[in-house]
Amino acid sequence: MSKPKIGIIVGSTREGRFADKPAQWIHDIAKARGDVEVELVDLRDFPLPFFEEAASPAWAPSKSEVAQAWQKKVQSFDGFVFTAAEYNRGPTAVLKNAIDYAYTEWNKKALGFVGYGGVGGARAVEQLRLIAIEVQMAPVRAGVHIQWADMMSVMQGQKNLAELDHLNKGAADMLDQLVWWTKALVAARKSEIAEASIAA
Repeated sequence: MSKPKIGIIVGSTREGRFADKPAQWIHDIAKARGDVEVELVDLRDFPLPFFEEAASPAWAPSKSEVAQAWQKKVQSFDGFVFTAAEYNRGPTAVLKNAIDYAYTEWNKKALGFVGYGGVGGARAVEQLRLIAIEVQMAPVRAGVHIQWADMMSVMQGQKNLAELDHLNKGAADMLDQLVWWTKALVAARKSEIAEASIAA
């Protein structure tokens, strides 16, 4: 049986972003588990325009070729981790826009978060949890929140994330929940497909 595939979405595209550090860190921890396949997905590689389709992809196919490529990439994963910067008490516009450019591709898949910034990105993550539910995802309870002091020590080269035991523990807890729910939802989706095929 193939391993579930987890996409780690780098949720910022700005120059000088911090996002690369937590994304690579959580990627390495997830990969070391051995029970999932993991891939980093950089939103810089999918230069989506601000949403301008005639309708949500929940109701009509997207015309943008970049959007179609993005949807195909999202579809290829069984679960996700979002890195979530906090800007003005909310998530980045580029991440919200990327969520809006897919719909069925997100459905019935588990999601974890690595937040950073003011109060560890908690306010951005809280908003993203609500958005995730609207696109029929299953956000897990545990999250990783990189507080400002830890973030600054990493940015200044005094420490790296792998040296911070409290963050490693948070990452392990979040990934345990994410992998459990990802496997459960993979099985549920397969069962749903099998039942539909019998009914047909």
